[in-house]
Amino acid sequence: MVIEVEATIAGAVAARLRSEGFDVEVAADGISGVDLCGRVRPDLVVLDLMLPLLDGLEACRRIQRERHVPVIMLTARDSEADLLTGLAVGADDYITKPFSPRELVARIHAVLRRSDAATGPAPQQLALGNVHVDPATRRVHRGDEEIHLTPTEFDLLWCLGTAGGAVLSRERLLADVWGYRDGSGARTVDTHIRSLRRKLGDELVRTVHGVGYAIDVVV
Repeated sequence: MVIEVEATIAGAVAARLRSEGFDVEVAADGISGVDLCGRVRPDLVVLDLMLPLLDGLEACRRIQRERHVPVIMLTARDSEADLLTGLAVGADDYITKPFSPRELVARIHAVLRRSDAATGPAPQQLALGNVHVDPATRRVHRGDEEIHLTPTEFDLLWCLGTAGGAVLSRERLLADVWGYRDGSGARTVDTHIRSLRRKLGDELVRTVHGVGYAIDVVV
């Protein structure tokens, strides 16, 4: 599903995705997009942040209300607050306009791979200090409080938490979590790390300047 107000962008994205073998439905505003998602039940949604009638954030909330649907947000705004808000309402990834169709297709494949992997057999639970991660249910608790993570945030936390305290570079995280092999998208990692810290505490993930990130507290 492509929900995009600009007809030229929507048409170009839909044409590229159809050439990749996807079935694509298109909506031009938030209300019709949410309604169409409810009827079509897509595998993934490409969602413009700046939509008429119902903005992209509220559309994302409503799309996610009954079941989790992977969402990639398109945004012309590049502020940290906007990106973190998008992740907070359930977006799995974001891409800033202008973007290349090739990059969007790569991100869609990466998000779908993560979604498919989440249905496989899960390993045992992980304790990171007072943060407990259950891969079977994909639930995270900080003490007694359950913390909602997006699928991408969960996979990033799991990747860092199972590294045994090793420092993982942005390139390694992009490859292991997002499936990117060309090293692009370093800011994507930084934004998701900030989101994890906001939800789970600043002390959980350590920054190693010039190298990457690590989690040292493994119990």
